[in-house]
Amino acid sequence: MTADIRILYATAFLRALATGMLGVLLGIYLARLDFAIADIGVVLSAGLWGVAAAGLVATLRADRYGRRRTLVVLALLGAAGGLAAAIVDRLGIMVVAAFFGMLNGMGRDRGASLIIEQAILPAAVTDAQRTRVFAGYNVLQDIGHALGGLVAALPALLRAIADIGEVASIRAMLVGYAGLFLVCALLYAGLSRRAEVSVAAVAPPLAPQSRRVLWRISALFAVDSVAGGFLGTALLSYFFFERFGVSEAMIGMLFFLARLMNAVSHLGAAWLAARIGLVNTMVFTHIPSSLLLVTVAFAPEFWVAAILFLLREGLVEMDVPTRQSYVMAVVRPEERTFASGVTHLVRMGGWAVAPSFAGWLMQGLALATPLYIGAAMKIGYDVMLYFAFRGVKPPEEEAPL
Repeated sequence: MTADIRILYATAFLRALATGMLGVLLGIYLARLDFAIADIGVVLSAGLWGVAAAGLVATLRADRYGRRRTLVVLALLGAAGGLAAAIVDRLGIMVVAAFFGMLNGMGRDRGASLIIEQAILPAAVTDAQRTRVFAGYNVLQDIGHALGGLVAALPALLRAIADIGEVASIRAMLVGYAGLFLVCALLYAGLSRRAEVSVAAVAPPLAPQSRRVLWRISALFAVDSVAGGFLGTALLSYFFFERFGVSEAMIGMLFFLARLMNAVSHLGAAWLAARIGLVNTMVFTHIPSSLLLVTVAFAPEFWVAAILFLLREGLVEMDVPTRQSYVMAVVRPEERTFASGVTHLVRMGGWAVAPSFAGWLMQGLALATPLYIGAAMKIGYDVMLYFAFRGVKPPEEEAPL
């Protein structure tokens, strides 16, 4: 493993730790500030629109501006966003802070930094090793997400051992969130020149076959991402908080276990993909996870909902390393930053659109409405993906001549 890959593994873990914590606490924090659920949805959407805007810049300019430099700037902006959120308590200012600080209430790190990192990783490995490297990368992310959910229980501990209020205890965690991004900025500064791409290869025209595959798969990813936007960690945390009356400590523990399930599933995804193929792994693990999600809405008690949710989390992320590996495999090496950027942009755009609608639906119809909509859309996406791409094979799955 090269030094650059070790750095990217470390930064992926730290960002995931910060994002996992924020996903659990952000919705609860805004509720403690007396924001209405519709306003919470607006703040979450603003943060995700900021993530999408940063992703657009990374896609179009990171290779030319410099991958290392872009990653450092993104980390510093994330730190500034965490500090701003810890200070402000007015809706308008919070929306601005969420946008420019790229506050991600999804609970999973899928931001602009990921776009650049995923363009760097495949260059150091063979086609046969690619999915395994992405699986390891995602395992570290989900360990970070898991520990982030566990760290989200600290505000309750602070209140128990010190004379500190609910809002102040969560604000202390937001300061810690900012500190994690500062550490990432320092690590990114240590990337070597090998992480960069030559100027001659910057922004190449897509080959016709790459263009067709990229636009078709991006359209499908847009459907999946809108569905995912209804199911972000902040909204799910709010659902458990309101439906069952459990504390942020209990919810934090639930998401800690959920991310551990995600981490194990990523290792399983690499094993399964080597036997049945990347597309089959994406589809045949994703549909059962959506069906399990619907059952969470009907659970009579928290412990029942928690078990069903954890079973869902053991399957839902198996498509992540396989999807990332598949996209990087079906385009040329010099197209990878652009392909990674486009596919992530449509996903981030979908995530940004959905939370504000989810907030209104939770407030105006029923608390579980986003779960129904998100699950139905994800099943539709899986069916369309299978029929559109079952015949498009990555190099390692091509039959030998």
